[in-house]
Amino acid sequence: MRKVALLFAAFCALSASAAQPKDTLDGRFYRLFAPVTFYHNVANKSLSFESDATGKDPVADAIDAALMHIYLNRPDLVNSTETELLETGKIRKDVDKPLKNQVKLVEKVEGPVIDTPDDVPTTVLIQKPDFWTKKGDGYLQFMQNYVSGNWYKGGESNYSMVGALTLEANYDNKNKWKWDNKLEMKLGFLRSRTDSVHKFKSNEDLIRLTSKVGLQAAKNWYYTLQVLAYTQFTQGLKSNDHNTYSDFFSPFNLNFGLGMDYKVASKNKKLNGTVNMSPIAVNYRYVDRLALAPSYGLKEGRHSMVDFGSQLTADVSWKMNDVITWKSRLYAFTSYKRTEIEWENTFSLRVSKYISANLFLFPRFDDTGTKDGDLGYLQFKEYSSIGFTYGF
Repeated sequence: MRKVALLFAAFCALSASAAQPKDTLDGRFYRLFAPVTFYHNVANKSLSFESDATGKDPVADAIDAALMHIYLNRPDLVNSTETELLETGKIRKDVDKPLKNQVKLVEKVEGPVIDTPDDVPTTVLIQKPDFWTKKGDGYLQFMQNYVSGNWYKGGESNYSMVGALTLEANYDNKNKWKWDNKLEMKLGFLRSRTDSVHKFKSNEDLIRLTSKVGLQAAKNWYYTLQVLAYTQFTQGLKSNDHNTYSDFFSPFNLNFGLGMDYKVASKNKKLNGTVNMSPIAVNYRYVDRLALAPSYGLKEGRHSMVDFGSQLTADVSWKMNDVITWKSRLYAFTSYKRTEIEWENTFSLRVSKYISANLFLFPRFDDTGTKDGDLGYLQFKEYSSIGFTYGF
């Protein structure tokens, strides 16, 4: 009967606490819900004959009586003692004081609050994406030049000056289609004291346009139609020689190639470029000066000819380090009756932002020209230069 009374007293104490205002919590009840602990004051209160605390706080008496009942009947449920708790840290002494929540009331807002900007735009601006990438570079340099005696455009080894300009406009819609366009222009002059016929002669002369339209087939592969057109600005001459070896549109080459294009790109992005393989290629060659036609593989009295064959074009740039860059271009065309191979190599040494030094190496093979006694159909051109450079 005494057990029932104790449990009833604890229940009444809890009910009285629940009846308190909702903003007040009595921290004394934590001992009933925390892991069961043996508290010294509970035993002291039960064993004491006269206790000043008994009867003054019915809630505390009911909690102590419930704990004492557990100590006597279910000691196996007791996990720790008050001594162990004191060794780990201090026990709060203010648990017998009610904890009041501090509630701050604010002015009630009627309806939802919408944060709107002061100026609401009345029109919508739609910007069309730009799929074009444009860039270019140019230089004006002085150079030391070497040309083999059988170079197909003429020329002479000497000190000279050369200028170059390269413009690119590339289209990529990020949806399999791309269109690359590259225009290269070079023109250089030299003056030789030993030449009594010509005051100035060109030693570097090129106009070349490369255009490729590609449809992506795989990650780095494209089905490609390539158009390659090139000629020169002015006459090609030799020292103390009245003959003209080349001229504007003498020759002019227009090449169409259908095949695959592979995009070269290293992980560190220092090596990049393209390799184009066209098993089906058509080369149209035009020579305006009839006297030069046989020198470029044409029959006498004919201005033009058409060849069918295959071609390979590679255009690669390798940034070896922060100072040296190697740009290489390989062009090979064969009609299975004649073969033409060009391999241009430019090593650029960046001295400063606007000054650089170049080394240009250009071996060439063409079996349509006159065979040289020493080099055969092989031709070679080289020059080194230093001067101003600018990229944009």
